[in-house]
Amino acid sequence: MPRSRRRPPARPEGDDSFDRLLAGWKRSESRRGAEWTVQPVSAVQAQKEYLCPGCGRGIETGTAHVVAWRADGVLGDAADLAARRHWHTHCWRMS
Repeated sequence: MPRSRRRPPARPEGDDSFDRLLAGWKRSESRRGAEWTVQPVSAVQAQKEYLCPGCGRGIETGTAHVVAWRADGVLGDAADLAARRHWHTHCWRMS
């Protein structure tokens, strides 16, 4: 009996960065009177270099860190996600 080949579900067109960020484990935190969505990035997933807004130093490729964005912004999810920032885990904890 031949096997049926399943096609992967169709993806909507457009930027998939929102989907990729939501795919991992994330949590909500309160900082400086605002709600933030925080998602850890493993060392394996860290494939680009970023500038940490906490200390102003670079987060090198292959360094585990967190990504944070406002969870209660008035401009909506897409604008909040576009304003996300990559932080050293220690710098985020100290903020």
